Amino acid sequence: MSENSLRRRMRRPTFAAALLASTIFAGGAFAGHAWSADPAPATPPISVAPSAEQHGFAPLVSKVKAAVVNIATTETQPQSQGPDLSQLPPEFRQFFQQFGGGRQFRNQENETVHALGSGFIVDPAGYIVTNNHVVDHAHKITVTINDGTNYPAKVVGRDSKTDVAVLKIEAGKALPYVAFGDSDKAQVGDWVVAVGNPFGLGGTVTAGIISAHGRNINEGPYDDFLQIDAPINPGNSGGPLFNEAGQVIGIDTAIYSPNGGSVGIGFAIPSNMASKVVAQLREHGKIERGWLGVEMQQITPPLAKAMGMSAPEGVLVDKVVPNSPSVGKLEQGDVITAFNGQKIKAPRDLAMDVAEAKAGSTAKLSVVRNGHDQTVDVVIANQSNDKMASADNSAHGEKLGLALAPLTDDMRSQLGLDDSVKGAVVAQVKPGSPADESGIQPNDVITTVGGDHVTSPAQAAAQLRAAEHANKKSVPVLVMRQGSPYYLALQLG
Repeated sequence: MSENSLRRRMRRPTFAAALLASTIFAGGAFAGHAWSADPAPATPPISVAPSAEQHGFAPLVSKVKAAVVNIATTETQPQSQGPDLSQLPPEFRQFFQQFGGGRQFRNQENETVHALGSGFIVDPAGYIVTNNHVVDHAHKITVTINDGTNYPAKVVGRDSKTDVAVLKIEAGKALPYVAFGDSDKAQVGDWVVAVGNPFGLGGTVTAGIISAHGRNINEGPYDDFLQIDAPINPGNSGGPLFNEAGQVIGIDTAIYSPNGGSVGIGFAIPSNMASKVVAQLREHGKIERGWLGVEMQQITPPLAKAMGMSAPEGVLVDKVVPNSPSVGKLEQGDVITAFNGQKIKAPRDLAMDVAEAKAGSTAKLSVVRNGHDQTVDVVIANQSNDKMASADNSAHGEKLGLALAPLTDDMRSQLGLDDSVKGAVVAQVKPGSPADESGIQPNDVITTVGGDHVTSPAQAAAQLRAAEHANKKSVPVLVMRQGSPYYLALQLG
């Protein structure tokens, strides 16, 4: 495979974090940092006691490197495979890289692809943690431990949404292993050490600091990455990120780079997320997540103002999914501000809370509906594999810079809409106009204005005029854009 193909190996580019599904943490089945199904190992994990006289990371590395492994995979594929990056913002499309292998090459005769990655042992019985994209589609996996011995590995479980996988090797002896630490206690500026297999150079050690918490890089529905400046490169994927106590506080997963190499911006899955996923994969071989069944979006300050809210808090319900737990409980246009007493500031917050909720449990949601606060009880369901969370983050005439047209059958066909969608089509938006600055786009279909449904350009224009006569500075409008509902705050002047 070409180097360019390698750089395109990024998976899950959309920010789906809504609540069709939920987040990374499976619904209540996680076992924390330990696996309840198995007894505690007889030997303790590797640990390091920092010393005031210690200089550098040599004592730490000399201990933890015994638990870091190299992973080589083989897969057969008919042609070069790469993800669809079209959904990424243009400025990110060429920069975000997942690095599943330090070296890849194709045998043109049998279409065999080899890739290299990293991992770490978390149990002396031979359980190994790595990234899902390191072993995804592989039909042969070989693990090389620190002493150079090779072992065939089998996949215990994989989770594509969090990019975590668990492997198992049979070494016939107890292996040195490391333990997960508490990533929430890691502070920006703390030292970290990455150990891995960049470009096939096994046992490579780099150091740096934590640059930021909670990074969303549009990798998937549950992005909550640690940003680090410790150099990591293709082949580091799945490798451990250590704190100074020798505990794993992250799994090295992605880099931000214009050239495929490290420029000092890397991303690691936090241990508090990964450990819970690993626990379920080891115990069940799969992840179970709660499901609420709504599509949602972030509330922006202009949208909050248009809706009469004092602050942009909570998430706005774009759509209630048919046959979901939310039917009859939540409504389009509801603002969810808390889940079981936990404040919701962004779609990711709600997605993660729902994911952690156990299927069958009743969740209490604090909701603002038509300007009134209320509590709604919803019974959480179990998320199936085909239920994906979805969250968008993303002619009244000359004054607004907006031209509207009827939604004809021909236009409905062009836009891929069914007969149930009623509204007015945005035919034109004047650059620099209030409509343009509000985010209205040509081919948007305006379905509601100020909470009232509209079925024609005349109705939409009448609602906009009424809002202006009420001296409103903006009004919430619901549009259908590429088949999905989306709220916007339309500035009225």
